[in-house]
Amino acid sequence: MELPPPAPALQSPPAPALLAAFEAAPGFMPRDEGLVLHAAAAEAAGLGLPLLEVGTYCGRSTILLADAARGAARPGVVAVTVDHHRGSEEQQPGWEYHDPALVDTATGLTDTLPTFRRTLYAAGLEDHVVAVVGRSPRVAALWNRPLGLVFVDGGHTDEHATADYEGWAPHIAPGGLLAVHDVFADPAEGGQAPYRIYRRALDSGAFTETAAHRSLRVLRRTGTGI
Repeated sequence: MELPPPAPALQSPPAPALLAAFEAAPGFMPRDEGLVLHAAAAEAAGLGLPLLEVGTYCGRSTILLADAARGAARPGVVAVTVDHHRGSEEQQPGWEYHDPALVDTATGLTDTLPTFRRTLYAAGLEDHVVAVVGRSPRVAALWNRPLGLVFVDGGHTDEHATADYEGWAPHIAPGGLLAVHDVFADPAEGGQAPYRIYRRALDSGAFTETAAHRSLRVLRRTGTGI
C-alpha cells in the first residue's frame, strides 16, 4: 500500500494536565520514558494511521498515544489499545506486581478494565481511543490495515512477546514505528523476552533504531522481511 507523506509531527510536549493524568494512572512506565514514547507517537501520527498499543493495563501509556492522536495534523488518527484485562503473569496473586485493588470481588480475578476506563475519563481522552478487549494474537489475526505505530508492552514471557511481535509488526506501514518497552540487554536488570524481540526486529533488516532511552526502544520500519 502506497501512503501519503507524513504530515508535520506534533512538536509540543504533553500539557501539564496530561502529564498529571499520566502520573495519577496506575502503571509502570516512568515519566522520562513516557515522554520519549509520546514523541514517537506524535511523529507516527503524521502518517494518518492508527497508533496501536499491546498491553493496556490501566491506561497509563494509553494516555500518551491518545494525546498524540488528538493532536495529529491528519484527521481520523486514533489510539487502539489491546488487552484481555486479566493481568499479565507477574500481576497474578503471589507475584511481584499483583495489586489486590484491581481484583474483581465478584469473580476473584484481576480486572483492570474499570480502572482503565476511569483513567481515560479523567484525562478527557475517551473520544480518541478504541479499546479492544481480547488476547493480542486473536486480535492481530483479525486486523487488516496498516498502522503508524505499534507499542509492545504486553506479557513478558517469550511466548507472549514473540506472539505480539509476529502478530503486529507486519502491520506497521513503511516509515512507521515499532516501540518496545522493558528492553534489557543484561538479564540481571530484567526479563529477556522484550530484548529478544527488539534484537529480532533489528536483525530482520526491516527496522532501524531511532531512539533508545533506558528500557524503551523505538525503531522505524525501513524495509521488508519481518
